[in-house]
Amino acid sequence: MTEAEPAPKRLRVNDRLAIPLAEVTLRASRSSGPGGQHANVTASRVEASFDVLASQALSEVQRKRLLARLGPRVVAVAQDERSQSRNRELALARLGERLARGLAVAKRRRATRPTAASRERRLAAKRRGTQRKRERRRPEDD
Repeated sequence: MTEAEPAPKRLRVNDRLAIPLAEVTLRASRSSGPGGQHANVTASRVEASFDVLASQALSEVQRKRLLARLGPRVVAVAQDERSQSRNRELALARLGERLARGLAVAKRRRATRPTAASRERRLAAKRRGTQRKRERRRPEDD
């Protein structure tokens, strides 16, 4: 028999950042999801929230980026499953994904010039539009 693995003490956000689970607040409530009568008596919905301002795990740059993109409190909710433990896993995974997206640095756009063919297509389309409108006009009296 194998021993059950202990729950991770940190939430891995990306390859450079892992947040201690002590900084994540988990709250359970009644779910509107699957479960029938079971849903009426169990608190299987899980809400994971992370306070960006109070976190010790974030650098100042990371904190500023998250505040600008996601605000002071990042929340993820899971109510997909009947079991609270599975919803806890899902909520933590979603919180990690949301934080990772918030911390991602957008690739800098490299300015490019339109190709000769694309310029010609654009001008040809403009000429066709001009011709179409010219044909819609009333005929001139000669």
